[in-house]
Amino acid sequence: MTPKKMIQDLLLEAGIRVNGDDPWDIRIHDERTYKRILTGGLLAVGESYMDGWWDSPQLDEMINKAIRAQLNTKIKGDWKTLLFVAKTKLFNLQTRSRSTKVSEEHYDLGNDLYTRMLDKRLNYTSAYWKDATTLDEAQENKLRLVCEKTELQPGMKVLELGCGWGSFAQYAAEKYGVEVTALNISTEQVKLARERTKDLPVTILQKDYREATGTYDAVISIGIMEHIGYRNYRNYMEVVDRCLKPDGIALIHTIGGNISTTHTNPWTDKYIFPHGMLPSAAQLAKAMEGLFVFEDLHNFGPDYDRTLMAWYANFDKAWPELHDKYGDRFYRMWKFYLLSAAGGFRSRANQLYQIVMTRPGREQPPRIC
Repeated sequence: MTPKKMIQDLLLEAGIRVNGDDPWDIRIHDERTYKRILTGGLLAVGESYMDGWWDSPQLDEMINKAIRAQLNTKIKGDWKTLLFVAKTKLFNLQTRSRSTKVSEEHYDLGNDLYTRMLDKRLNYTSAYWKDATTLDEAQENKLRLVCEKTELQPGMKVLELGCGWGSFAQYAAEKYGVEVTALNISTEQVKLARERTKDLPVTILQKDYREATGTYDAVISIGIMEHIGYRNYRNYMEVVDRCLKPDGIALIHTIGGNISTTHTNPWTDKYIFPHGMLPSAAQLAKAMEGLFVFEDLHNFGPDYDRTLMAWYANFDKAWPELHDKYGDRFYRMWKFYLLSAAGGFRSRANQLYQIVMTRPGREQPPRIC
């Protein structure tokens, strides 16, 4: 069977046709696409899209259908993929020295890109769309949800591990009157976060989460767990244990996978989030064993689909202003990133967890969803 026939048959299993009339069908612009994907796996899927070898009018829905049909498990890739997976099992790719790679290649890309793509507070994690109609409203909902779940009150001291551009720290200090100490390794994010919180009781430290010191009423991370790595989940929990007061509350906001693994897909690792990976609920529960009570797990993964589609709409609208700096191949890379991620959440392959943790013996906090 030819590569073309094999790929077309696989696509048909997902209800996707080549040059079909449905918006999730694909258009092949280069016949070499079939062999490239068959031999190169998921890395080749993304790279051939970046090179303009194929398109889909509704890329997000095409990815949704492909994942639901488990096509991602049927295209294995070549020796490079096997080597990548082996490397994640043999080495700790999220050591302090290696952890800077994602900040340098992704988070330090340019604040001009992120300010045009994100909401006004620059949240770069899923919004909470309940009772919201705009991205700004939905992100405010998310921040309020975090504050309520951790029972923040004026005068409390909060530690935030991985603070982005300071969206939570700014919001919590303004709305709840707390004092926030936040750690982040991204130079560009720290610079802007400090500017945005300069008149508030907020301290932004350019440090790795492992360098956290002091004791706090709440310890919160919003979007850092995807960069911790499976070898370091227990270490992360020990940092929280070290810094949380006996009666405090900790909260983790993270994308989660349905199965325990040691790596992300090779395209995402190479082009978007180097050394990143999604934790499973089982991996996180194991990491906190003996330290914390798993008080609540709130999954609102479908909200990330809507969030990503809003980010893509903003990015696409702003592209004429960004084009000269980033170039055409970046546009296709970023489009593939945002829309394939939306498809991943739509297919329910990925989840969005908010996990509330307390110490054994503490009074149970009320559930807030």
